[in-house]
Amino acid sequence: MGMPSKSQIKRVLKGLEKAEGTLALNPGASALEKFRWDLHQKFVRYVREKGITQKRLAEILEIDEAKVSKILRHRIDEFSTDRLITLYQKLDPEVR
Repeated sequence: MGMPSKSQIKRVLKGLEKAEGTLALNPGASALEKFRWDLHQKFVRYVREKGITQKRLAEILEIDEAKVSKILRHRIDEFSTDRLITLYQKLDPEVR
């Protein structure tokens, strides 16, 4: 397998320009932001530990896959804290 051509590299870089990565926790985060980050991490951990796909998680949570993608990449600004907790309770009914 050889090196990719210039056109292949250009095409990949063009695609990455539109890609959204995972947001990180702000170092000066408030207690609420830290709590929401921890909650987001619980979803990520669940996916990894269970070895399930984003699509399967969407089925379990009964929400569309695009919303699951946002949760897993910490793009959770459109979710209330209550909503995130309610969704996570579907994965772990014993959560407090």
